[in-house]
Amino acid sequence: MKELNTYIEKNKDRFINELLDFLKIPSVSADSKYKSDVERASQWVKKALLQAGADTVEIFPTKLHPIVYGEKIVDKKLPTILAYGHYDVQPPDPLNLWNSPPFEPVIKDGKIYARGSCDDKGQVYMHIKALEMLLKTGKLPCNVKFLIEGEEEVGSASLGDFVKKNKKKLEADVILISDTDIIDNKIPSITVGLRGIAGIEIEVTGPNRDLHSGVYGGGVANPITVLCEMIASLKDKKGHITIPGFYKDVKVLSAKERKELNKAPFKLNAYKKDLGITDITGEKGYTTLERTSTRPTVELNGIWGGYQGEGSKTIIPSKAFAKVTMRLVPDQEPEKMLELFAKHFKKIAPPYVSVKVTLGHGGDPVLLDTSSAGYLAASKAMHESFSKKPIPTRSGGSIPIVALFKKELRTDSVLMGFGLNSDNIHSPNEHYGIFNYLKGIETIALFHHHFATLSK
Repeated sequence: MKELNTYIEKNKDRFINELLDFLKIPSVSADSKYKSDVERASQWVKKALLQAGADTVEIFPTKLHPIVYGEKIVDKKLPTILAYGHYDVQPPDPLNLWNSPPFEPVIKDGKIYARGSCDDKGQVYMHIKALEMLLKTGKLPCNVKFLIEGEEEVGSASLGDFVKKNKKKLEADVILISDTDIIDNKIPSITVGLRGIAGIEIEVTGPNRDLHSGVYGGGVANPITVLCEMIASLKDKKGHITIPGFYKDVKVLSAKERKELNKAPFKLNAYKKDLGITDITGEKGYTTLERTSTRPTVELNGIWGGYQGEGSKTIIPSKAFAKVTMRLVPDQEPEKMLELFAKHFKKIAPPYVSVKVTLGHGGDPVLLDTSSAGYLAASKAMHESFSKKPIPTRSGGSIPIVALFKKELRTDSVLMGFGLNSDNIHSPNEHYGIFNYLKGIETIALFHHHFATLSK
């Protein structure tokens, strides 16, 4: 619609500057020292929703971080869209690898560099600006509700209870989520599948205290070495996970499904160049696209123990630690996989160490219906804004609340994100293209119009 593009063009500088202000708030949900900043971010979101034209906005405290709920009800007879997103961000570490401070956003080469620029502040703010634009141009065809949380990066622990207790408030005809990516700015796509997730923390203890490595070296097991050996044993030479029963519930793709999945554009040399690697690896018998979206994994996220300071301290440490996540696919259940992992890891521990496994958060894998009114509206909206029909893709990432929404609200989600794989989410120098940000605002507004028509 011409009015929408005109409005974006007239207001794009303000849209960008407002997002920069949002990105300055270090709303790191995983670290308690940022708790007041997370609270400040929730207040910022509330103010932004009210300024955009929401009728009411409420902040709901939780045991950890607040949930922001807002709505604009035009007519109860009209269809309702529930926009979900999160205002919390990943920790910025390691800080020395950032080219600019993570919470001092800068624009370079048409991209906004800051923690949370793509995941998910930039993408969630598109929905708020789309509401403003639709109201200012008199083009809002649906009721809109917003559910914006502050715990997505730490497992959305409080959201489950909130959803269960507020089903009436959250009633909607579709849930629209922008927390995913597209293949390329010239090749739009819509995510129709997500892997699940299950997190674990491991503690391996050897001697009852740190020991002098000269006095005891060669006679006492080093917990760091033992932990590394145990983790390495979780995969064989073909890249298969060795945990008994790990693949039992995996829903195997048909030859037709695998063929369709691999139609998505993929350039191996560009992939390796972008990542700075000389070759790829992974489970034998599958393509890179299949490995990163339709196959389960076990990944070591962090490992530590012993002396970390400057210089030398010659010890055999008493303890070693690791954080591990499993990415799961249909029909693997997080609780079951966590139990399998814990049982196996304790079993393979040698007798000269003790092992403690702490089970963390989990989320179910998801497959979405490509024939729903929501998906078709998203496809039409992207086709109109990008001038090219989007490709349905499956993502290797996880958004645990998608399965929760389906279970508790009995409502389908649409994953219409605008990030790129190269945006460095969860990494230093995270960024989000200004093109993607503004194109997202336009496409979300178009989604409202197409959904209003298709859901009649």
